[in-house]
Amino acid sequence: MLKDKVAIVTGASKGIGFEIAKEFAARGATVIVCSRNMADAEKSAGLIKGKVYPEQLDVTSPPGVAKFVNHVLDTHKRVDILVNNAGYPFDRKIWFKKFHKVTEDEVDRVIAVDLKGTFRLSQAAIPLMIKKGGVIINISSTPAISGHTEGAPYSIAKAGIIAMTKHIALEYGNKNIRAYTLALGNISTEATFDSMTPAEKKRAAAENSMRRWGYPKEVASVAASIAEDSFSFATGNTIVVDGGAVLL
Repeated sequence: MLKDKVAIVTGASKGIGFEIAKEFAARGATVIVCSRNMADAEKSAGLIKGKVYPEQLDVTSPPGVAKFVNHVLDTHKRVDILVNNAGYPFDRKIWFKKFHKVTEDEVDRVIAVDLKGTFRLSQAAIPLMIKKGGVIINISSTPAISGHTEGAPYSIAKAGIIAMTKHIALEYGNKNIRAYTLALGNISTEATFDSMTPAEKKRAAAENSMRRWGYPKEVASVAASIAEDSFSFATGNTIVVDGGAVLL
């Protein structure tokens, strides 16, 4: 259980982040639901039972991140769990571009949210966890492990997240701070599943051994389980949640 734990979940107004926040709250955690849009955060928080607090957060803003973390500390006195879920939205124009045609601006835009956003929040949360320990869960994707022929900017950013997780785990393990990466496969969210053609959906479902898309609630269950104290002697892991496509 996560009773008495304070958890921050970024990008939590919908999709995977929303389900993670919901699952954490169901297991007893106090959950800060973050979104760039406060109205979206409030709406989503209102749909979750438990101790849930909406907050506005733009992970691309260093001053905004600092202000947010200080506010959480003043309000809740601690941070036990951080889930870096906020990511650059799925953009077909970027995803299907050949590597040699991707622009630096497109790479920078994805990195600013996925990689630097994860870096900023982790860097701000770690000092709050050093005395009593904590858990950091970073969201990546399977192309960061196996490679892909599409979505180069996303793969680059997500691969950096895996390296960051390992660094945090090694440097702060003696402070009882655990860090994990969830490398996700095809998860049925509004941002991805709903933007694909029927043929694309079918082809993606066939990529794994289960021959289906995953659900956000399945990712949430994994995230909540590794955040619990029962997972206490594992850290730095890249945990693949993809229905059996990438096997380590």
